Amino acid sequence: MLHDERIQGLNRTAERAGARYVLYWMQQAQRARTNHALEYALEVANERGLPLVVGFGLMDDYPEANRRHYAFMLEGLAEVACDLEARGIRFVIRHGPPDRVALDLAGDAALVVCDRGYLRHQVAWRRTVADEAGCRVVQVESDVVVPVDVASDKAEFGARTIRPKIERHRETFMAALDERPTDHPSLDLELAGDFDPKDPDGTLSALKLDDRVDRVARFTGGASAAQARLARFIDEKLNGYADGRNEPVARQCSELSPYLHFGQISPLDLALAARDAEGVAKDDRASFLEELIVRRELAMNFVAFNENYDNFSMLPDWAKTTMTEHEDDEREYLYSKKQLEAGETHDDYWNAAMREMRVSGYMHNYMRMYWGKKIIEWTKSHEEAFATTLELNNRWFLDGRDPASYANVGWLFGLHDRAWTERPVFGKLRYMNANGLKRKFDIEAYVEWTKTL
Repeated sequence: MLHDERIQGLNRTAERAGARYVLYWMQQAQRARTNHALEYALEVANERGLPLVVGFGLMDDYPEANRRHYAFMLEGLAEVACDLEARGIRFVIRHGPPDRVALDLAGDAALVVCDRGYLRHQVAWRRTVADEAGCRVVQVESDVVVPVDVASDKAEFGARTIRPKIERHRETFMAALDERPTDHPSLDLELAGDFDPKDPDGTLSALKLDDRVDRVARFTGGASAAQARLARFIDEKLNGYADGRNEPVARQCSELSPYLHFGQISPLDLALAARDAEGVAKDDRASFLEELIVRRELAMNFVAFNENYDNFSMLPDWAKTTMTEHEDDEREYLYSKKQLEAGETHDDYWNAAMREMRVSGYMHNYMRMYWGKKIIEWTKSHEEAFATTLELNNRWFLDGRDPASYANVGWLFGLHDRAWTERPVFGKLRYMNANGLKRKFDIEAYVEWTKTL
């Protein structure tokens, strides 16, 4: 079902008369299934008797992205091209900033449909297209279960404040999305692209990328790989999730965050699969939906209503105050960013987590918390620790550079959290130590597992 609340006009410009097609400018939702923006665009194209074209702008220097991120994304886009072709829809990738590519393709479009992105540059791109397209521009939100502006009209304090607001609407928006037919295929349109979307390796070679971080073997990009992981999670790991999700050795989690980051799978698909799974304990189902919807969409709320989401200044006042009071506390260990990145600390558990991150582009969420808390402890200032944590997070993780990343890094420094018992260096920030890892699970087994990556 395509709810009206997902649809937002971005300008008041009329549709272009005599146009060749309707344009869906794909950017955030990089998939051909369960994509509300795509289905809306196709519905509109059918109503106007026009073909639909899907356009994608591929730039060399997407903010903080490197070869690792691009390889995963291009694998997904190759599958998008095949899926759209099977539906009779032309997919065009052109070289350049996404907004400029969208504007170029918009010249022959009756109207432009775009998906929604929440980060500063994504919002700016959509504003530019709305201002300059010369035709109607409509945004359709597809990468959350409950639309961000429906859930709340302000920055929320934390999960406890946004939870009841989301739960009030959750069931309404947990409705399957039917695919529209393609009444007017666009495969025969003469419309040149700059890359062959079905050749991800060739495209990767043609781009001028930051190649200091290479692709990974643990994850293959694309909707099929995402759906396969989802099926395994539902069949093998959802039962027991409530108690097992914090156990990094068993890895009883979905490992779908890279696919959610690139929009290769819809969070709605995950939510419906978990809700409808048979033989699953109530607590396990509820725990997964809490993480997927409440916690993830709290992050969307955070970046949507905080322009400085990636800046130390955005942290809560109590957190900044307690860090200032403990800025000059003695640190038992101090490590440079280079040492941290190489995993050269005295802590074998931390080094193992850093290895998982460097080698596979992923890290179990509980170890991410420990990893970040130790950077605070081992860096000479809190502000430097914040910058280092965010930089390493965004460089090495496949799912870095997105709302969840900024919210998660902020959480390490007090965002969406409360004051705890005061202690050196941390002040009233939440503290974690190695003894906690030993109490909760077999951390030595985790260290040994990371050596196999």
